[in-house]
Amino acid sequence: KADVYLNELQKYAQDIYSSCVASMQDTKADLDFIRIDKDAFKQCRSESIDYAVMEQTQDAVVVPLDANWNDVGSWSALWDIQNKDDQGNVIQGDVITVKSQNNYVFSESRLVSLLGVDNLVVIETKDAILVADKSKVQDIKKIVETIKEQGRTEHFCHREVYRPWGKYDSIDHAERYQVKRITVKPGQKLSIQMHHHRSEHWIVVNGTAKIHKGKESFLLTENQSTYIPLGEIHALENPGKVPLELIEVQSGSYLGEDDIVRFEDLYGRC
Repeated sequence: KADVYLNELQKYAQDIYSSCVASMQDTKADLDFIRIDKDAFKQCRSESIDYAVMEQTQDAVVVPLDANWNDVGSWSALWDIQNKDDQGNVIQGDVITVKSQNNYVFSESRLVSLLGVDNLVVIETKDAILVADKSKVQDIKKIVETIKEQGRTEHFCHREVYRPWGKYDSIDHAERYQVKRITVKPGQKLSIQMHHHRSEHWIVVNGTAKIHKGKESFLLTENQSTYIPLGEIHALENPGKVPLELIEVQSGSYLGEDDIVRFEDLYGRC
């Protein structure tokens, strides 16, 4: 039971237990999610349940199990368990292979082509591309460590980001501008907000948008647009029955996600 585990955790890893308790003192509800205190939880040391509790407790037993277990803990494990083509390749997405065998290839957003290669893992996403020997994929953590050491953001900041109301995809950006494709689920609404450093242009490409801008509210449909000046209080919602898709063009001196002042939010965010 959960209470038994927590008692054992407190007994054998008091610091982890204390960090977890502290992180639950200030939580926020976000639809089906409970958002814990990020700063408090970051104080918790990294340790597996196995080492911290299960190898210490006296209230556990171990029994043998013959079930052809595979915990699918790596890309090569995914290759092991999935159906393969005539050349032993596992392919997902837009992929072309020529004279290539025993590869695992995943393409999320574009064409990936393999020519004359064997035993590779090739993963293409909107954020980055991984090419690795299938026998070396367990060392992927070394790449993550290098990303952190170099001060890069790929391990935590992604191009496509999901929110309670839907998602956005940052399709292009450079100094002083950013372009996003925003999808709002039917019946959902973004927070009433404003920005200190950017203005925004919204162009509807699918569905119907209800725009709140200053003291006015109005509807926009496909191929219609509006402009949100810097400092203007605004909100966006989808009053329809189908997903709302629009293109947002941001321009300004600072385009970070933390340049949002929220006045009202359905999801309890501040």
